[in-house]
Amino acid sequence: MIYVDSSGKINLSKLHPAQQEFIKSKNLHTGIVGGYQSGKSTVAAIKAILHLLRFPGVPIAYYLPTFRLFDDMLIPKLTVIFDDLGINFTYNQQKSKVSTKYGEIWMRSMDAPDSIVSYSVGYSIVDEVDLVHSNKRASAMKRISSRNSYKKSEANQIDFVSTPEGFAYMYDFFVKRANSNKLLLRLSTLANEDNLADGYIQGLREQYTDEQLKAYLNGEFVNLTSGTCYYKYDRKINNSKREHDSIEPIHVGIDFNIGNMSAVIHIIEGGRPVAVDEITKAYDTDELCRIINSRYPNVRVHAYPDSSGKNRKTSSTTTDIQILKDANFSLHYTNSNPPVNDRISNMNRVFLNGNGKNIYSVNYLKCPDYSEALEKMAYDTNGLPNKMNGFDHLTDAAGYFIWYQFKVTKHPGNKIL
Repeated sequence: MIYVDSSGKINLSKLHPAQQEFIKSKNLHTGIVGGYQSGKSTVAAIKAILHLLRFPGVPIAYYLPTFRLFDDMLIPKLTVIFDDLGINFTYNQQKSKVSTKYGEIWMRSMDAPDSIVSYSVGYSIVDEVDLVHSNKRASAMKRISSRNSYKKSEANQIDFVSTPEGFAYMYDFFVKRANSNKLLLRLSTLANEDNLADGYIQGLREQYTDEQLKAYLNGEFVNLTSGTCYYKYDRKINNSKREHDSIEPIHVGIDFNIGNMSAVIHIIEGGRPVAVDEITKAYDTDELCRIINSRYPNVRVHAYPDSSGKNRKTSSTTTDIQILKDANFSLHYTNSNPPVNDRISNMNRVFLNGNGKNIYSVNYLKCPDYSEALEKMAYDTNGLPNKMNGFDHLTDAAGYFIWYQFKVTKHPGNKIL
């Protein structure tokens, strides 16, 4: 017996700590991101069965990307656990339903959202949600939520297990839209190595890039479409809880775009930059200046704009640079912008320099869009940053400040760390 002790009950001590926490969690939504064969689906099957035992008669639902995966993956896992527990069950493949004396498990494919109708359950497991096409996933998740309506004594939970496929649903739901109702856990394939065939992990290492292995071995959220521009940024390692103290000078990197003016506000502490605020989607330079002066009254503002602003006019007949001057900002910019790849390399250097020293910190709670852009900004197939998703606006804005004050080649006002 794999997970059942001599008394005939599931022995949670045989599971990894994250698996145990997943089973015990009372959060409305608990998620696990994990590498291949890390034990995600196994613990999901166990929790589904335990829910049947705790709440007899309350039906539950299990969702996978395709119907075929139920026969290939879920039914074999359920069979092992039910047999170990001595529980008889029947599997009606036509109705996609498992029946026991304790209740039913409804199985539905997220690839067929129209099938998620006309039933009510008290608990749901959503397995490998990141593998579902975004269009069908959105429809499926709405329908899944509507099915979780069975009245019982405990809040109806919808839990998730998935391999992280870049910054997809799991990242958006548990990280970007985190709240007190949600708990996200992580499983590593390495922690489950004793249960895997010899050479399995080495085989993965030979097939995948280092960036892909972060996802498929460690269960980390990484950009899988291409190389990440700001690959040395880590929202945990480079995080700071520092906020503006209402009197210290601010250093504002600015990127000009009509209808989408962007700025990242910094302070310099102990000679090191800290991003403490962001401005997005300001209409023009005039509005950007009003926002800055409104948030930071009676504070000296050092502005580090896109050098093209000395010729551009996004607001009126006056150049963008002149508008910043008229707002009484102290301006710092070079005659021309640095080469894009040089600016990106410089940003990576200050996130983690050659001595392993973190120079640049970001308060990701105050700068959520900037932090996301740093994580998701990727190179296109032509070797240039992909600007299709708009992640370049905030990263460019901050990059002008970092280049001017913290680049390697010394010039007046430059700080070398």
